[in-house]
Amino acid sequence: MAELRAPERRLAILSYHKVGDPPRAAWEPWNYVPEAMLAEQLSAVHEDGWQFVELADALRGVYDPDSLPARSALVTFDDGYRSVLERGLPVLRDLGCPAVVFMPAAFIGGVSTFDRGVSEPLEPLCGWDELRELQGAGISVQSHGFKHLHFSKCDPELLEAELKRSKRMLEEGLERTVELFAFPYGDGGANPAAVTRALEHFGYRAACLYGGGAVALPTADRYRLSRLAIGFGSDVVAELAVGDGVRGSPAESSASTKRS
Repeated sequence: MAELRAPERRLAILSYHKVGDPPRAAWEPWNYVPEAMLAEQLSAVHEDGWQFVELADALRGVYDPDSLPARSALVTFDDGYRSVLERGLPVLRDLGCPAVVFMPAAFIGGVSTFDRGVSEPLEPLCGWDELRELQGAGISVQSHGFKHLHFSKCDPELLEAELKRSKRMLEEGLERTVELFAFPYGDGGANPAAVTRALEHFGYRAACLYGGGAVALPTADRYRLSRLAIGFGSDVVAELAVGDGVRGSPAESSASTKRS
């Protein structure tokens, strides 16, 4: 009799940016998800059998898949927009949904100047007090680099500085360990092996790209985890079904018309 194999476990890492209605200056409103739509999308994921997990559980599951439910979901928000606190947090609280905010450390308390040229207006970003408020509400704050740079355009010294400075600044300011990294723009660098070595050296346990479907566990590379890019009107359940069971990291071009 053939040996029965345990069913493959999957971790869906959902990637959002801004919460709320897009302002008139937003020529491309895809990155804005109104509160009601956010609640509808996350509720649909839960009703489809996915269980929302905290960052600590997700990281544990990347190393030990059996510690996770068969279908787990980790909600993330890129860039630390203040709208996540003001408009997204009430939705997350109502749903009992933990989440992660990926913050580019050099922009704490500033505005999203990295959005110039992408048809979106500059938006206020969370300051230290706001990040602490998120953290106190169960939202983990993790690294999105220091200056939100394309890693493929960074020389080795600059790349290492991006990883080291962001981690140290967030850990000192929030008094929590930073273990997860999200590549700005989904750009994992020109030399993935060298980037992985640098991530490991500075104490990151995993890293996320931008694009793709759910990660099949065990994963081929915990430093290039796929994330489902979600925006206005996304049918999250349908998009998760498209990439069901894909092992390892996705083609980064799957999110080429969007930005992280």
